Amino acid sequence: MTRQLHLNAFLMGVGHHEAAWRHPSTDSWSLLQVGHYQELARIAERGKLDSVFFADGLAVGAHVKHNTQAVFEPITLLTAMAVVTERIGLIATASTGYLEPYTLARTFASLDHISGGRAGWNIVTSAGVDEAANFGRDSIPDHAGRYRRAAEFVDVATALWDSWEDDALVLDAETGVFADPARVHPVDHHGTHFRVAGPLNSPRSQQGRPLLVQAGSSESGRDFAARYADAVFTAQRTIEEGRAFYRDVKARAVKVGRSADDVKILPGIVPYVAATETAARELEQQFTDLISPEYSLRQLSQMLGIDLTAQPLDARLPQLPPIERIQGNKSRFQLVKELASRESLTTRQLIAKLGGGRGHRTFAGTPEQIADELQQWFSENAADGFNVMPPYLPGGLEDFVDHVVPILQRRGLFRTEYGAATLRGHYGLGRLTNRYARVRTESSA
Repeated sequence: MTRQLHLNAFLMGVGHHEAAWRHPSTDSWSLLQVGHYQELARIAERGKLDSVFFADGLAVGAHVKHNTQAVFEPITLLTAMAVVTERIGLIATASTGYLEPYTLARTFASLDHISGGRAGWNIVTSAGVDEAANFGRDSIPDHAGRYRRAAEFVDVATALWDSWEDDALVLDAETGVFADPARVHPVDHHGTHFRVAGPLNSPRSQQGRPLLVQAGSSESGRDFAARYADAVFTAQRTIEEGRAFYRDVKARAVKVGRSADDVKILPGIVPYVAATETAARELEQQFTDLISPEYSLRQLSQMLGIDLTAQPLDARLPQLPPIERIQGNKSRFQLVKELASRESLTTRQLIAKLGGGRGHRTFAGTPEQIADELQQWFSENAADGFNVMPPYLPGGLEDFVDHVVPILQRRGLFRTEYGAATLRGHYGLGRLTNRYARVRTESSA
């Protein structure tokens, strides 16, 4: 088969734009309605998208007056979406910073079984001070320390998902054998951060284990993605940056013994779709006009690691700290800093550019123009697909599915029907061989 795009719908409340809930095209009360999210899953599945995805945070933070996005715990919500869909993948964020590997592995295994092999885990390390405070911590661990914990966490979780071999579950009513103990294995992990006996109290799922997704673009994040990730959600604003990131992560994957094709790179894009380019730009401006500067300055302060709440809107940013002092999201800090400098933006202009996707690329145009843009990035090896971030929901997702996807399909760039039943299959990845079965095969060879 020729190489084809992968498309993930990154869903957030009633839209990615921070003022989406204020726009007349959305119903802000649907934030609390499970039917809203189930309908979004149906729309994405209608477009044959690979997956839907929810980010998550573990704190309300200082933004609740003007906006808060993470209303539901995502795995619970995705389970509700699983029962009204058949093929669409279901990806949830979960933190290695404050959860335990056994609990997380069991929860995702449950979603994987319930959905028939459609679960994915977006691995985050949690960089917020507000999140740390909710788990009895006075501060966040340093950046490198968070990734060391994350690596051990993922090693334990994958060992737990492998602790049942494919044929361990026997269910022989005649003999009374439920499972073969020789094929259910302890983990016996004793590490720096975790001690876990195992095995997991859930048999192996249809796809072996959930798809692993990662979204950090710092040096530590790229190394982590190269070693563990099946897909990378990233923020690149120019095609040159996209090509450089694409080459770099895939080269790192090869260096640790993986194939470059094992890691799919999906930059974020916030599409404003309309019949004409002028109408699309007018639509984008409608959302920009609804931005609350108080909220935006708090968001910007969090991204840049300094207090900007009293920053004059028509002034340039003050001197920013060196990236070495940033213990939060280093890659997003660098992206925003470079954006402000490269385009010589005032604070007002900067928060307008960040309002739609917090640093992800925005594009306003006709369906053809958006399809052209996606095709260029794809054909020039700046992306394997895209993390589509509709600025408002459900309309923004419907516009993309009903008007942009058919163009990509006609060009032979995207599937017209699902060819696989599992999320790993959608991403062109085979079912992973259980480690114990692999050892047994190698020993008998």
